[in-house]
Amino acid sequence: MAIAKPDRLRSLWRRTNLWDRAALLFILLYAVPAALRDAGLAVRVPGVLGFLFALSLAYFVLVRGIGWVRRRLLWRLRNRLIVAYLLIAVVPVLLLVTIAALSAYLLYWQFGAYLVYSDLQRRQDEVATTAEMLANSLAVEAAATRKPVDMNSLPPPTTAFLDMARADLPGLEATVGKNEELLQRSPDRPRSHFAGIVQSNDQLVLASVIARMLPSGRLVVSVSVPVSPALISMLEPELGPIQVNVMRPTHEANPQGLVYSSGGRQFVAEREILSPGRSDPPKANWLDVNVRGLSKLGAIDATAVSDPGADLPVFVSFSTRPSRLNHRLFTSVGELGGLLVTALLVVGGIFLVIEVAALVTGIILTRTITSAVNDLYGATQRIQAGDFSYRVRVGRSDQLGVLGESFNTMTASVSTLLEEQRKRQHLENELSIAREVQAQLFPRELPALPGVELDAICRAARVVSGDYYDFLVLGQKHLGIALADISGKGISAALLMANLQAALRSEAGLDGEPPVATAKVVARLNRHFCRSMSEGRFATFFYGVYDLESRTLQYTNAGHLPPVCIVDGSIRMLEAGGMVLGVFEDRQYDQETVPIEPGTLFFAYSDGLIEPENVYGEEFGTKRLIEVALRQSRSSAGAVAAALMTAAEQWAGAPEQADDMTVIVARFSAATSAARGAG
Repeated sequence: MAIAKPDRLRSLWRRTNLWDRAALLFILLYAVPAALRDAGLAVRVPGVLGFLFALSLAYFVLVRGIGWVRRRLLWRLRNRLIVAYLLIAVVPVLLLVTIAALSAYLLYWQFGAYLVYSDLQRRQDEVATTAEMLANSLAVEAAATRKPVDMNSLPPPTTAFLDMARADLPGLEATVGKNEELLQRSPDRPRSHFAGIVQSNDQLVLASVIARMLPSGRLVVSVSVPVSPALISMLEPELGPIQVNVMRPTHEANPQGLVYSSGGRQFVAEREILSPGRSDPPKANWLDVNVRGLSKLGAIDATAVSDPGADLPVFVSFSTRPSRLNHRLFTSVGELGGLLVTALLVVGGIFLVIEVAALVTGIILTRTITSAVNDLYGATQRIQAGDFSYRVRVGRSDQLGVLGESFNTMTASVSTLLEEQRKRQHLENELSIAREVQAQLFPRELPALPGVELDAICRAARVVSGDYYDFLVLGQKHLGIALADISGKGISAALLMANLQAALRSEAGLDGEPPVATAKVVARLNRHFCRSMSEGRFATFFYGVYDLESRTLQYTNAGHLPPVCIVDGSIRMLEAGGMVLGVFEDRQYDQETVPIEPGTLFFAYSDGLIEPENVYGEEFGTKRLIEVALRQSRSSAGAVAAALMTAAEQWAGAPEQADDMTVIVARFSAATSAARGAG
């Protein structure tokens, strides 16, 4: 086992490509120093190595990971359809819902921040109005008395106004001759008016300064309201708890608490001003979530009034609920606002219902499709294993059901074809055996007789042939020549051919017996055929006996194509005999004896040799066959037989022959007479 693991690792390493090896190397180079550093050793990891480590992890996750997911998880069609449906339908809807939720949250945040800002701005305007009223009142008083004025010289109406203002602005304080430095931030050129938020240390105030030029001198009136819990608690009632964070600049490396960076400066929370007695509004419904927001304001640093870059940020955080903001938002439209919100919720609910229905429908369709595909896949596995009796369950009337039925039909057809193939193979094996048996019926060796050269060719149209030829040595001085063509083809014709061969050999007279007359042999064969063959079957037959001493050929032709004798260019057709075998049992046959001159060429053939047609539908015919024989009249018997067969095949030009083709050739020379003279 200790050897198997390194071998396995080496095999895994060989299967990885160059990119995998490089990524693994970068991960190892990064992991070793990191492990040493975690162990307490001072090992520095270069930034480039960290970057290559991140790229290697991204490579394995995005490239190799996605490939693994595709090969393993997405191999099944069901998983692919689910992923496709999620990417096409579910993910976009979730993104739309998320965008809608974030947009609504941002809208409510912005609206809440606007309410806080507008309420503080309203308070700031009240402070400015109060300062303006005091400045005007003191200016009138100074013009009337021609003396310097202060807060003790206010008329009773102005004092009453200040008391009323303090009810809305708790902690309001008015002074004369102070805070003139704030006029440096006055927006007008005479520097006579200022209003804004001022921060002094950790204190925030809403301040307003008014300057007037009087005959007695310059009048400066300052009104300030501290940003206190009492003031914050009086802000926008639609909001929940409000908190004001007073910030201060800091130069610390790691400051604690709320940190805000802007313009290269860092600010940290100095003080938190809370609104006492305020809580979150009650929840109207399950969608009425708590909205928390933040608003940023600007405050002038009292220690650096002349420097706008020294201004300090002020953060006002709040929490509320959409129902309260909707009430404020749709106040101007009255009851129609509630109807619009309800309509929006109804439309959103309908959309969600439709989406859920689409999701359920998609899942059902996915299961339907993938179940059918899975059944078909399982069926193919069973069939691949050889179980052709397995059938797919068809429980639907849709196209998938028709596909299952077609698969079952195909399986049944394949099973039938395989069974037929097995039967055909069995039949071919039997035909092969029949062919071997038939080959034993033909002459294994051609007789070697003086003065006679023999050859024969038989080419079956099918595995076995219905043509029959034979050479019979009858005693020492006679040679029997037989050629037959059994009606039909295939096994039945081959069986009849074997029957004919056995009957001929029993009737012709073998084993030294004198030959029987050809007409008598043919007549006996006819009676045998009529008794043993079924109705409608017959055979054409030529039988001749050549006498080596008398150089004569006695023959009987029972309806066969006339054999041809060629000598010195003259042609003789051997036609004497009678009708075919197997038709009439008492039929008598004629015989004829013809002389055989030295150099005579004899050939007999079956109809398969003259019936082939060319592309124009013309048969090869006896005339063309004889012409070929005349051209080969001085050739050997084997050459003549091959030439006749080749000419017929070339005339047809077809790869398959329509009928059995048989030709036998005998060439007679003068060797017989020479042998007789010597005797």
